[in-house]
Amino acid sequence: MAVLESVLHWLLTPLSGAAVHVIEPWAFWHARLMVLAWAVLLPLGALVARFYKIRPTSQWPERLDDKLWWHTHRTAQYGGTLLMLAGLLLAWLYAADVDHPAGSTVWWHHLLGWSVVLMALSQVLGGWFRGSKGGPTDRQLRGDHYDMTLRRRAFEVLHKGIGWLSVGLSVVVIATGLVVSDAPRWMGVALVAWYLLLTFSFIRLQHQGRCRDTYHAIWGPDAAHPGNALRPTGWGIRR
Repeated sequence: MAVLESVLHWLLTPLSGAAVHVIEPWAFWHARLMVLAWAVLLPLGALVARFYKIRPTSQWPERLDDKLWWHTHRTAQYGGTLLMLAGLLLAWLYAADVDHPAGSTVWWHHLLGWSVVLMALSQVLGGWFRGSKGGPTDRQLRGDHYDMTLRRRAFEVLHKGIGWLSVGLSVVVIATGLVVSDAPRWMGVALVAWYLLLTFSFIRLQHQGRCRDTYHAIWGPDAAHPGNALRPTGWGIRR
């Protein structure tokens, strides 16, 4: 019993070892919104986009272009971005009046925080300008995606690169946020466990060969489709 009480006391104690954890309501909600966006919705949306273009039950290639991954990815990324903007607004309105102790942690939190915000907004903007689709199921055969034009290839390089980079940097932003707010230790433990679960899921799905080429998923492996003559954009993508 004494051991359990000691563990609970350690988990509930702030990271600094202070006796109490005091945080303003705006900061509390800023943290909640940012963690929900960057630790939950955006990473899950990225995992779905990478590993669920062809589901085990999709009956591919007899049935092509299963759009469940696309709708899930788009909903998660737009939802995460909206939560991020709400959290950003709280910090923008109230953080200027807060006297933070001098130190590099606050500086890194601000710098990397703004970096991932700008990356997320660039992802949304890039998605709007990714070009046309085309292909046998579209209104016209010619299209940026079906023909894999330079515009489409550039979009895929930037979209995938910036997307995964922002998810990785967000881990540092959240970690520094925990330090800046002197959060209870249980929050750090919970986030570490969650990130380990995400990492394990990524490795397992990658090992299973679930990272499939978007072009193949939509139009199939027929060599008559022009994009099949090109290498997939990114690493570890299976055809």
